[in-house]
Amino acid sequence: MDSFTTRPEIIGTFGVVSSTHWLASQTAMSILERDGNAFDAAVAGGFVLQVVEPHLNGPGGEVPIMLWSEKEQRMRVLCGQGCAPALATPEYFRKKGLELIPGIGLLPATVPGAWGAWLTMLRDYGTMTLAEVLAPAISYAENGFPLLPRVVQAITAVQDLFRTEWHSSRDVWLPNDKVPAPGTLFQSTGLAKTYRKIIEQAQAQGGTDRHKQIDAALDVWYRGFVARAIDHYYTHEEIRDTTGERNKGLLRYDDLAKWQATYDEPITTEFGRYTVAKCGPWSQGAMFLQQLTILRNADLQKYPPDSFEFVHHVAEAAKLALADRMVWLGDPDFVDVPLERLLSTEYGKQRFAQISSQASDSLRPGQPEGRQPALPDLALGERTLAISDTRYGIGEPTFAALPPVREWADKEIFVGDTCHLDVIDKEGNMVSATPSGGWLSSSPVIPELGFSINTRLQMTWMDDGLASQLQPGKRPTTTLSPSMALRDGKPYMAFGTPGGDQQDQWTLIFFLRHALYGMNLQEAIEAPSWHLDHYPSSFWPRTTTLNRITLEARMPEAIIERLRQAGHDVKIGAAWSEGRISACTREPGPNGQLIFRAGANPRGMQGYAVGR
Repeated sequence: MDSFTTRPEIIGTFGVVSSTHWLASQTAMSILERDGNAFDAAVAGGFVLQVVEPHLNGPGGEVPIMLWSEKEQRMRVLCGQGCAPALATPEYFRKKGLELIPGIGLLPATVPGAWGAWLTMLRDYGTMTLAEVLAPAISYAENGFPLLPRVVQAITAVQDLFRTEWHSSRDVWLPNDKVPAPGTLFQSTGLAKTYRKIIEQAQAQGGTDRHKQIDAALDVWYRGFVARAIDHYYTHEEIRDTTGERNKGLLRYDDLAKWQATYDEPITTEFGRYTVAKCGPWSQGAMFLQQLTILRNADLQKYPPDSFEFVHHVAEAAKLALADRMVWLGDPDFVDVPLERLLSTEYGKQRFAQISSQASDSLRPGQPEGRQPALPDLALGERTLAISDTRYGIGEPTFAALPPVREWADKEIFVGDTCHLDVIDKEGNMVSATPSGGWLSSSPVIPELGFSINTRLQMTWMDDGLASQLQPGKRPTTTLSPSMALRDGKPYMAFGTPGGDQQDQWTLIFFLRHALYGMNLQEAIEAPSWHLDHYPSSFWPRTTTLNRITLEARMPEAIIERLRQAGHDVKIGAAWSEGRISACTREPGPNGQLIFRAGANPRGMQGYAVGR
């Protein structure tokens, strides 16, 4: 493959950052330059992402975080995925005549977990105060940040909804009742006021003690004025959603007051020199590991990284893992997930034996421990779509084409729903985080707070017997999936991507090209990629597509033709359209110091890696 890359792989000895927005990357790096550690830097960068990528995440969203503590010599998962409200039951939605939870509005909200997760990591592993790490985000919100073309497309797509129904969002995102132009400096003054109020109250309650201030800020959010504002809005406002009706929300003060971010042990599997780690089965992360256990049997090194054999084997392994994701993964506090069996060597061999030279066009969940799989109603998506109001969007962020005079619109090809951030500091501490939810088109802005709440509950089913069935207090099986890897038993890489159902497809392809073929980070990120649609979508209306492989147009034509001959339903996307990966690594240097590397995605023209 061509070794040319659009930008260099960053190499340094001080620290590195990679994220989906250059301002978040530079903010995190500035924290490292001021002697903050990776945890401080990630929190500061994460808060900036909430401001500058409001179409992909926000303060009312969620974030799973993976971290490596050099002091403790251990890896941990911090779960910032909120749970279903106490009022959210299948019976409630059935009585409303719904078979699926809507994708926008108030009904699909879970407890917003991003604030709790970021602050928990800052308290337990950081060194800086909340005011210090929030300062860059507040500055951008107050003084203005350049609007990405994609933000403008998101606003354009829902401007009629904002004008006619979601007036609080109109007041924030349509200044002077006009769609703002791309590149203009945009202010989020309501959000800035909320953050300043939290800091003021936290300092008053916590005094000068850093830990007490952070605990007080958590209390202000989940049991103070933020929680009360959310409760009041979701209790009293009736908001139009994809049902075509106006509905009140289910999220309440008690839901927030009882929730807190929690630490988990990562789940892992071995692949050659590497130990790959992911979040637990409340996320889709096990799917990444399962693909590795299957592909350990494929002897992929025999084939070039852009060959038919490589693409076909990886695609077919993804189909099997996606089917098992659909059936077996769920919140382990509520569901007995057969995780050990799913990730076992024997099960991987059994699943690999199901791969043939021809593309599979059926969903084939396995039977770990002899269990019989229960599938959701795969016709539900089309049935729901036929009777729903989709004028103003669906489950994932909606993007509209801008007027033809905006020539840049033709160049904006990536559609996503999430952000990602990786940081490694000079001591070797590592963070990988995938924030999402609460995007501007998901639900109306809460006027008192200046931000929207997530809609992650749309990822649950209502059918009895399903691992991801809706239950009060249960986490939806989120698509958010940060990654870490050890190499030869030593901490090595933090990586991840936005992309919903594509996340653990794109990152797997990247990882294999780096680990098996020796591509550097930037080469592996930029190499032509693809994704499979072979599942009911995790996002409303949850329509099912099978055997569809979408490849970048840069993929060699001979490989595309062989995939068609093998029975794949081939779709050709734009040349730079698959993936938005960020990655950072650390390894020992010749003199005992650590050497850091970083790469970032050029697709969409906003991700950036920095370091020195």
